[in-house]
Amino acid sequence: MHIDVWMQSVPPNAVYALVALIIGIESLGIPLPGELALVGAGMLAAKGTVNPELVAACAVAGAVIGDSIGYAIGRKGGKPLFDKLGRKFPRHFGPDHLATAERSFHKWGMWAVFFGRFIALLRIFAGPLAGALRMPYWKFLIANVLGGICWAGGTTMAVYYVGKAVEQYMANFSYIALVLAVVAGAVSGLVVKRRAARAHAAHEAEDQAAEPVGSTPSGRSAEPLDSQVAAGE
Repeated sequence: MHIDVWMQSVPPNAVYALVALIIGIESLGIPLPGELALVGAGMLAAKGTVNPELVAACAVAGAVIGDSIGYAIGRKGGKPLFDKLGRKFPRHFGPDHLATAERSFHKWGMWAVFFGRFIALLRIFAGPLAGALRMPYWKFLIANVLGGICWAGGTTMAVYYVGKAVEQYMANFSYIALVLAVVAGAVSGLVVKRRAARAHAAHEAEDQAAEPVGSTPSGRSAEPLDSQVAAGE
């Protein structure tokens, strides 16, 4: 189940705390779907379930506090911390990811913290890496707060206003237009399916034409199994 769907089952008053928690943990350096949480909360706000301003405020608070904690952890642990994380979680903290984030910091400085909010890779690295690279905290804090407001608050309010506009548009949508949209979707889906089937058939024909005479479908010669095993030893 996607997090935005799951959030619909959460009591409204708990949504604020949940958004702050998810954004805070992600900003601390632990990969979580922060953007999905913002989109889900923004859509709930568009439906009138929660207050959009409170959601935005909680998201900003979680982003700023989480990044600050991550900064303190990175400053204390230093580069050895990332080496340890890279061995345990190579998918998120591997050497390539760390090198990319570090190049961004050396090139952009405090602005890497600001723009990192909008990039999934840099978002989990921003706080800890800024601390490990000994960026002055006042520079980090300025970029952290501005980035948190623009990303967390801006995303929440943008989703909220888009959701309200779509809801109003759908309310005025005629049944005839709805039927036409369904028919158009069905026709386009059928066309795509038939094209995919033709492409698959053509691909199989090419594979069969490329196979030498006397070969098995897998492309290996039709020799006894014992001979194949012996050849592979």
